[in-house]
Amino acid sequence: MKTKIVLAVCVAVLFFSSSFLAVKYFSAKKEIANLQQKTVKINNGGNGKVLAFGQLFIEKVLEAQGEVEFETRLELENAVRDLNDEELLNQWKLFVASGDETSAQKEVRNLLKMLMNKIDQGN
Repeated sequence: MKTKIVLAVCVAVLFFSSSFLAVKYFSAKKEIANLQQKTVKINNGGNGKVLAFGQLFIEKVLEAQGEVEFETRLELENAVRDLNDEELLNQWKLFVASGDETSAQKEVRNLLKMLMNKIDQGN
């Protein structure tokens, strides 16, 4: 009689632990699939282009020693147009058209904020 009870308890414990592990396995598998999908989206454009433009902007404008050269401005202009994002392009134009240092700093902050929001949203 005692062996039947012990055996039943062991079977019940094994059943519930297997069920628990199966649920964890499938939820982890679903999360991995979601992360892989996001990675593909980033690598195939979307955030990848926005990230590349942001890095280029930081490297060529924010880290520049002195005035930014014409070729660099043209490269940045082409990169922002390549994003096919009207909102970012308009913000870029506001930055380029800023007349003094104060307005340029304001527009840089707005541009960087917009880039971060685009990256966060997944484009």
